[in-house]
Amino acid sequence: MEGRSLSLYIHIPFCIKKCAYCDFNSYTEKRLIPEYLKALKKEMNNYKNLGCSIKTIYVGGGTPTILDEFQLEELFLNVKSAFNVEMGAEVTIEANPGTLSRDKLRVLKALGVNRLSIGLQAYQPRLLKLLGRIHSIKDFEESYLEARNAGFENINVDVMFGLPEQSLKDFENTLRYLSLISPEHISAYSLSVEEGTTFYNMYKRGELNLPDEQEERSMYHKAVDFLKAQGYIHYEISNFAKPKRESRHNLTYWRNQEYLGLGAGSHSYFYGIRYSNVRHPSDYIRLLNQNIRPVKQREIITREEEIAEYCFLNLRLIQGLDREDFYRRFGVDIKQLYATTIDELKEKGLLEENGIFIKLTPLGLDLANEVFMEFLP
Repeated sequence: MEGRSLSLYIHIPFCIKKCAYCDFNSYTEKRLIPEYLKALKKEMNNYKNLGCSIKTIYVGGGTPTILDEFQLEELFLNVKSAFNVEMGAEVTIEANPGTLSRDKLRVLKALGVNRLSIGLQAYQPRLLKLLGRIHSIKDFEESYLEARNAGFENINVDVMFGLPEQSLKDFENTLRYLSLISPEHISAYSLSVEEGTTFYNMYKRGELNLPDEQEERSMYHKAVDFLKAQGYIHYEISNFAKPKRESRHNLTYWRNQEYLGLGAGSHSYFYGIRYSNVRHPSDYIRLLNQNIRPVKQREIITREEEIAEYCFLNLRLIQGLDREDFYRRFGVDIKQLYATTIDELKEKGLLEENGIFIKLTPLGLDLANEVFMEFLP
């Protein structure tokens, strides 16, 4: 892979408490953290001779800032030892209020972290409680202010809509609060009730009072209109950024480019092969202690699958799919492969063409999954 540039994802699967909506690969077994970090170092060393540089780093979870200052330092020094991190690389860590401190922020800044992603989710205390979040609005405000004081100039804030008991007015107030604190990036996600979560069990019992589909869509449209009016660029279905503050790491995924994932349950994709690691941290630790790679699945992606994935991932971007880039990558015009599909979706008002770009219409954004299904092999 000499001369190639990859994005690097590192999974820290530990949380103080599991949120009611969360189906991420996360656990509350904090006692495993020291052994887990040792195992991560071993996995990093397996890739020492990869021969490629790292253009973005994203440390996600779980709650990576559950680690103390010394553990965070250990983690990032191990990354720098194992990989050739490019000058100017975007380095992001996810953080939850209640796990950030002045000392942690100072250490992260010194280690080269230049982007924070902080989970707010909602501005209303009753909704935070319902979600099972560990923080208060005051905790969030203190963490955000401390991050600014520590010199962080690129902060993302996560919020959610379509929540139980959430009204359109509630979500408008959350958006207004965001406009006041003015983060560089905002991710606004619609709640998805996933199997295995507290919310799923409540839903099955008829105890989850969700907004209807029309109100949920009204919340999304409000986010798009309001944040655009505040100067944010709507660049991906759920993501908004100030000019030149788009998430470079996540653009790697949406452009279907190569990435390496480390840690329990992480995924990698390079040289046309997708890898996924074992999910539970104790299994991950055990295998690496036995000098066994913790890969659970290895899948060769066919050309047909790669083309389909390229299409629906790039269509998540508001600018759409670049026909010239498609041709450079696959040596064929997309219209030769999908002319009928594209024409039918245009007739339904779900796709439009804008110069060299094929993109979702406003209606297509609402029915994106239906559009994506049409590109599956």
